[in-house]
Amino acid sequence: MSTPRPPPSVASTSRTKPLQQPLAKRLLFPSLPPDAPYPPLFSSDAVSSELDPVLYDLIALALRAFVSPWWSKISRYDKEFIPQINRILIHVIQVLELRLCQLDLPRLLFDDIPVILTQHYRDYRGAASKLSTSYASGGSYTLPHLFHQLQPHMAISQHGTLNQEYYRHIVDHILRVALPPEDYASEAERYIIREVVLKLVLVDILPKITQPWFIQLAILNALGSEQSQAGNYIPSGATSSSSTSTTNSSQSLLILLLSTVQKLSGASLAIVHAYKQAVSTIKSVNQLPEPGTYPLFSRPQSPRQTDSRDSSTPSSSSDPMSPSRRESQHFGEAPSHSMSSPLPAMALPLLILLSEILNTAERLAAKIITTALYLFIALCTPFLNRLMPHLLMTSLSSTFMLNLTRAAKRTLFPNGYPGPPMEEPTLDEQAVIRAKLIAMRPSGALGIQTPPLLTI
Repeated sequence: MSTPRPPPSVASTSRTKPLQQPLAKRLLFPSLPPDAPYPPLFSSDAVSSELDPVLYDLIALALRAFVSPWWSKISRYDKEFIPQINRILIHVIQVLELRLCQLDLPRLLFDDIPVILTQHYRDYRGAASKLSTSYASGGSYTLPHLFHQLQPHMAISQHGTLNQEYYRHIVDHILRVALPPEDYASEAERYIIREVVLKLVLVDILPKITQPWFIQLAILNALGSEQSQAGNYIPSGATSSSSTSTTNSSQSLLILLLSTVQKLSGASLAIVHAYKQAVSTIKSVNQLPEPGTYPLFSRPQSPRQTDSRDSSTPSSSSDPMSPSRRESQHFGEAPSHSMSSPLPAMALPLLILLSEILNTAERLAAKIITTALYLFIALCTPFLNRLMPHLLMTSLSSTFMLNLTRAAKRTLFPNGYPGPPMEEPTLDEQAVIRAKLIAMRPSGALGIQTPPLLTI
């Protein structure tokens, strides 16, 4: 008679059971050894190494959710398709990183985008003022039609319909730069990637994020979360309201005094920390090079100065300058005459955009404040031209990108899989969202007698 075998111990089972590899290694790098690190995703040394596993995990979750379901029906046993897509994505990310490093980001964010948005606000108000006039053909033209007459573009029609052929050509040009040559040469692969990107951008993303209710709901959620955190704070004395009636008045005064001292000490520490941070920032900003050395602050020479320089140079006629060299000389070199071509104020387009959004031209007090800010920017232009790029590059750090990637992972894949799609609210719900946003006031002393600023 055979004796029954004893059950295996916990230690033996824990030794024999292999450790489960992360999803990114199992799906994207199946041939990678378990102890080997991830391949570097970014070529820049300024990017933290902690960003690679998080971004690889996000890519693996996206491929498992959107590619594996339909590819497993086509070829169930093919395990090389997902790693091949990951290889192409790595190449695209590295190409985009190289181009972002060459981009003049301060000029894009502080100059180009504010100028475009300011022009959009002005054209919108101009179109709204022509609704009940003869410009609208007796009221037959709608507001989108009048706005489209002021800013016609082939990418979008007057009814808000996106031109898919226009965006198809744009994506094709981007793929020509981003994809490897052997992948771009394959028409089937290029067309599949192009149509997938078009479907994601034109069908799933752009029609939703450009809706007013989506923008208003995002602002409402951002402001509501901050106010809920501030509103959830319950003072320690409020929980014991029933017992305060039995306490002595001297104890109440002592508690009030101690709480006042605590608040004053906290405010003093915050002021000291802000002062030290401001002093450190000012010192680091003053050590930066002169603004004129950046291409952002250079100005093209006037034709009169160019003609005088050409006439004074004997070899200018015998050695004509190519257009590329002339453009690089005009826009790449710092001007030597700082008095005749002053440096542009980097904060000025942002202030113009803010005044256009708030419509300060029709409000006397706001117009006075805006004029004072104009004078302040004019006086502090050299310092602000150093400070704003410094603050931008400091905020766009590896920690910021890491937190942004983790937030995108939690939002898009809360349980490892895509969350339920957001349903479009009805017209009544959209009106309620807009009313809540207009009626919202900032918390604290700034919320007292604050007029609604979101009306256009």
